[in-house]
Amino acid sequence: MFKIVKREEMAGGTVILNEIEAPLIAGKAKPGQFVIIKANETGERIPLTMADTDPKKGTITVIYMVVGKSTALFKTLKVGEGYQDVIGPLGKPTHIEKLGTVVCVGGGTGVAVLHPITRALKEAGNHVIGIIGARNKGLLILEEQMKAASSELHVCTDDGSYGHHGFVTEVLKKMLETKDVKLVVGIGPVPMMKFVSKMTKEFNVRTLVSLNPIMIDGTGMCGGCRVSVGGQTKFACVDGPEFDGHQVDFDGLMQRLQAYCPEEKNCYESYCKLNK
Repeated sequence: MFKIVKREEMAGGTVILNEIEAPLIAGKAKPGQFVIIKANETGERIPLTMADTDPKKGTITVIYMVVGKSTALFKTLKVGEGYQDVIGPLGKPTHIEKLGTVVCVGGGTGVAVLHPITRALKEAGNHVIGIIGARNKGLLILEEQMKAASSELHVCTDDGSYGHHGFVTEVLKKMLETKDVKLVVGIGPVPMMKFVSKMTKEFNVRTLVSLNPIMIDGTGMCGGCRVSVGGQTKFACVDGPEFDGHQVDFDGLMQRLQAYCPEEKNCYESYCKLNK
């Protein structure tokens, strides 16, 4: 069992943080990599990119939004309980180097994935401009952590309840127009990553995105996580999860993500009825 040593609810209880005992993974994991987690013997395998690691404590931190049966089951686990399986680190880590000015853009729970990358880029000597956003103030996560990890941080809300009233792309455009940006890292909902990449392409600025296709085994055996990048088929689990945002077929990715939505909805609703 991989024991939960810390649990925190965010965004009104829709987003959960778990710090999990996993010393072997914590000792090897790097920013950008992910783990596959299973709650119990009959549970679903869920890929989650690590939001933090602590090799000294031997723990990893994952943050997830409750959107279906499996994440609803995860939410029931308390401190002292644990997951049956945690497999990793998987995927290629983020390439970290000193470039100059870099912009890290995060939306929703994508901010959790962005956090260790932002911190590593700053530690490498870059001037890191962080931009994070959510639909409203109540759904923002990790603001203080991102502020510490960035050289400067800009916060956006769609409804204007906090920070800049508007989308992260509006602040990003201003940075691209006024700064000598060498790299943009965009992680969040697929539409957000699509429009971040579309904008940076106009400015010819290299852009990395972290993709979240349907994933099953996480080792490249099943092909379930295939994505089209530059007209070629790639597997997010072994070739990614990060790719050149200018080369990703985001429309194809969104279609694949919607393939099992009716089944996922029915499964979640049945679980909720049985566990009222």
